[in-house]
Amino acid sequence: MSQFVIVKNLTKKYGELTAVDNLSFDVDKNEIFGFLGPNGAGKSTTLSVLTTLSDLNKGDIEVGGYHIHKDKMKIKQLIGMVPQDIAVYENLSALENVKFFASLYGFRGKKLTGAAKEALEFVGLSDRLNMKPKQMSGGMKRRLNIACGIAHEPQLIVMDEPTVGVDAQSREHILNSIRTLRERGATVIYTSHYMNEVEEICDRIAIIDRGQMVACGTKAELVSLVTDVQSVYIETKLSVAFEGAEIKKKLKTLPNVKAVVTEENTVRIDISIEQNSITRILEQFLAFGMPIINIKTEVPNLDTMFLTLTGHELR
Repeated sequence: MSQFVIVKNLTKKYGELTAVDNLSFDVDKNEIFGFLGPNGAGKSTTLSVLTTLSDLNKGDIEVGGYHIHKDKMKIKQLIGMVPQDIAVYENLSALENVKFFASLYGFRGKKLTGAAKEALEFVGLSDRLNMKPKQMSGGMKRRLNIACGIAHEPQLIVMDEPTVGVDAQSREHILNSIRTLRERGATVIYTSHYMNEVEEICDRIAIIDRGQMVACGTKAELVSLVTDVQSVYIETKLSVAFEGAEIKKKLKTLPNVKAVVTEENTVRIDISIEQNSITRILEQFLAFGMPIINIKTEVPNLDTMFLTLTGHELR
């Protein structure tokens, strides 16, 4: 998969304060890339530089083959920004708002109107063309905010907390819209304080703290940084204490099994994440004639990983 965004040794200072310190990462084309950091980590500064809103002190950024030092205007044309703060005009209609932002990218006439209507249809506001933001719910305003950022069909979409303060229905609509944008060929950089959203839609996740990269990878790769064990919970029927003791002893002899704990009708087996031993475990249950009523696996969630890697919570 080709890299669409390449950030190399990015450094950004404000006087004596180093907000971003020699930061490097890349984003693949058509990837949904999660970008996380606690308050003051340098996340917003990085995105500000990436979207050409701020200058950098050192390093380089490449977007779609263009370098920020010599092709800033070309990069600007490739990017759509959906900011955390809703950036729409309260006294303009939904259609007028989207047309205004699309016009900043050179859209005119029928092309402008068509693109604006298509963007509003995409976010589920095609029946609200003439409604003004001051008449809209919070979720509708968020969707209008997205429409304004994507009407010019950007190749890279940067979304900063796009679901803050919205209802569950609007949140699901927004997340599905992001997946559709990726399917249409867009690359997405996504930030959120809702860890479940990041886990759900992001292909890879970067965690920065104090202006530096802490970790970057898939969820599985990040999990491997904080633990090498996953827990498998199997609900069965432990008819007698002897049977439970026998299978416990047998399971402990299997490769990669770290611990076995039985409690009523549930057996918890801790195994190595890198080695898939679940099949062998299930074979042992069948050999003992023990029914498997339910099975689930558990690894640290993103909140736990973030806390372990940075030493503090996201907020």
